[in-house]
Amino acid sequence: MSSISEAYQSTRNHTVEICKPLRTEDYIPQPVAFASPAKWHIAHTTWFFEEFVLSTYLPGYQRFDPDFAYLFNSYYNSIGERTLRAERGNLTRPGVDQVYAYRAHVDAHMLELLEGDTPDELREIVVLGINHEQQHQELLVTDIKYILGHNPTFPQYKAGASLVNGKNAQTGWLAIAEGIYDIGFSGNGFHFDNEIGAHKVYLHAFEISRSLVTNGEFIEFIKAGAYQDFSLWLDEAWAWIQADDIKSPMYWHMIDGQWYQYTLDGLQKVNPLDALCHVSYYEAAAFAEWRGQRLPTEFEWEAASSQFDWGERWEWTNSAYLAYPNFKKVSGAIGEYNGKFMINQMVLRGASVATSNGHSRNTYRNFFHARDQWQFSGIRLAK
Repeated sequence: MSSISEAYQSTRNHTVEICKPLRTEDYIPQPVAFASPAKWHIAHTTWFFEEFVLSTYLPGYQRFDPDFAYLFNSYYNSIGERTLRAERGNLTRPGVDQVYAYRAHVDAHMLELLEGDTPDELREIVVLGINHEQQHQELLVTDIKYILGHNPTFPQYKAGASLVNGKNAQTGWLAIAEGIYDIGFSGNGFHFDNEIGAHKVYLHAFEISRSLVTNGEFIEFIKAGAYQDFSLWLDEAWAWIQADDIKSPMYWHMIDGQWYQYTLDGLQKVNPLDALCHVSYYEAAAFAEWRGQRLPTEFEWEAASSQFDWGERWEWTNSAYLAYPNFKKVSGAIGEYNGKFMINQMVLRGASVATSNGHSRNTYRNFFHARDQWQFSGIRLAK
């Protein structure tokens, strides 16, 4: 079996493993527009291989169901019409069993295709599909948590799967000298298009924390009345916490004077020593303001990242999601992958405990809207 075939199978199997603890009813709900149903994720990642690989590279391939191209396209306008994101939860049909049959159909044909020679062009699109599915594996975990975490009975997804109990192994501050630093991906290996355009950036001298902000530190922020102090918040952030009545990180609940949080292992007491999780950029910026410090830029983070531990939480930076110098979108649908989202979003760096193995590197640029809390996001301070 070729290495690309093994990587494909391993990735596809991991998605199925993530879904094993689910009951049939868990696959379908979509309580908010940004959290897609599990059934949609497993169908969409299958659609990616059918649409971009099999329909082009496997002669005579017959689609499993012609309607699926419409139902499970995400945002690729070049491909055609698609189900609106907010309506994915309305897809009670096809059923979960049929979606898994679709997955088996595509897998069988993919393995047939990968048995032969894999020209560079084919290999590149399969590797992109593998990394695309790894992205959706993390989204699966976060969306499952959102769906179960907003059930008033706080059901357990899986015993021992808390994912929010990581602790800092390092303390103190790391001093980074003024200078010119290389930023962006260079060399061999997979990378997304938003990482290229390697370039040099001048940085003033700064310090960056070796540790992530902990739950205990954030509890002090709450106790100080920070969510009621407009002076700490960006104007848009203040409007957000007022409109949505935000008073704590997502999944935190005050019960009998004690903070609890919903985890994938059920409701648990908040451990003050654990790394903070599920905060928005707005909250990260307000906390930094309260501490008299700031968030690092994504360039500062990358320049310093070899000297501290990272990977427990996606870390908010103070950088807007913009193109690097010489960034160019490729032609066709694949060109829609990253470039068109370079507006009104902030960059997060690192990885999280929900990130699939082999899917992280210090040049990786994740991005979400400033209000988003449902990812495994935390805070590292700079000064």
